[in-house]
Amino acid sequence: MNFRPIYLIPVLSILISSCSGPEETQFESESGNGAEPVRVTELNFSEIARSAVYTAHLRGFNEVYLASSSPGRIEKIHVDIGDRVREGDLLVEMDRTQLYQARVQMQTLETDLHRLDTLRRVGSISQQQYDQLKAQYEVARSNVDFLSENTRLMAPFSGTVSERYFEDGEMFSAAPNTPAGKAAILSLVQTVRLKALVNVAERYYPYIESGMEVNITSDVYPGEEFSGRIMRIYPTIDPATRTFRVEISVPNQDERLRPGMFTRARIELEEVEAFVVPALAVLKLQGSNERYVFLEKDGVAQRVVVDIGERFDDMIEIISPDVNPGDRLITAGQARLLDGVSVRVQE
Repeated sequence: MNFRPIYLIPVLSILISSCSGPEETQFESESGNGAEPVRVTELNFSEIARSAVYTAHLRGFNEVYLASSSPGRIEKIHVDIGDRVREGDLLVEMDRTQLYQARVQMQTLETDLHRLDTLRRVGSISQQQYDQLKAQYEVARSNVDFLSENTRLMAPFSGTVSERYFEDGEMFSAAPNTPAGKAAILSLVQTVRLKALVNVAERYYPYIESGMEVNITSDVYPGEEFSGRIMRIYPTIDPATRTFRVEISVPNQDERLRPGMFTRARIELEEVEAFVVPALAVLKLQGSNERYVFLEKDGVAQRVVVDIGERFDDMIEIISPDVNPGDRLITAGQARLLDGVSVRVQE
């Protein structure tokens, strides 16, 4: 018995063609005419409330590394880590042997100066001798003032002792011994007020002003916001990162926030006009961070490089001096386009 072969190729071709959507089939048929089929939308400005969010580590509003100006033995440290101090409190006493010696020398010179002054008045010595001894006395007095200041270290502001690097009786050598690369006996930080430094993109420079409110959030306190204000705007732009630095003051009377804590700072800017387009219309150059879109002009696709701004769900802000109101943005079919390719707009 002979069997006849059954050919299924036409049937499969019909099935494959039926699986293609009407939109895809239409795009393919149009592209066969030499022009790529695309869909476009006309660009117009939208009013958006712009905000900029940046990560930041909190710092003490004031932080100092206390140290004597000259090496010497530490006689007594009156505080420990975590102790709260007030401005003017005595924190450290250094060995005062040199201070005592300097005072004796100053007192001796002071006595001699009074004697010479009497002799000068009656003409027994020259003015030059008197002036030389007076200069020695002034030097001795300034040395006493210097040693007095550096043998009793006072708190320059109210704060908390954050680190103690020596014990009583140890020798302070004035060599760097802190993570900051400074020499210190104690470090003192102010925690009832904090600050944060953030690097803001240069395009926001015209909108940032001193006194603007900033919302601070931390993963330690989910759902909570802390208020801060911009207190200083650095005047220069970093050419490497295209950013400028902003210093934010954060009140912290309850001390729930701590120096070193990781936070996010959201700067609320004024409402501005911007181009907001479907995110799918923005393409990314492979192997780089360059973003671009295609505009349709007189039946030709024009490639335009853009910067990315705010995101709104499936919409995104684009920024470019080459994009203007009324331009026709290609929103479908752009993935296979090249600059200068002919396109056919489909409704």
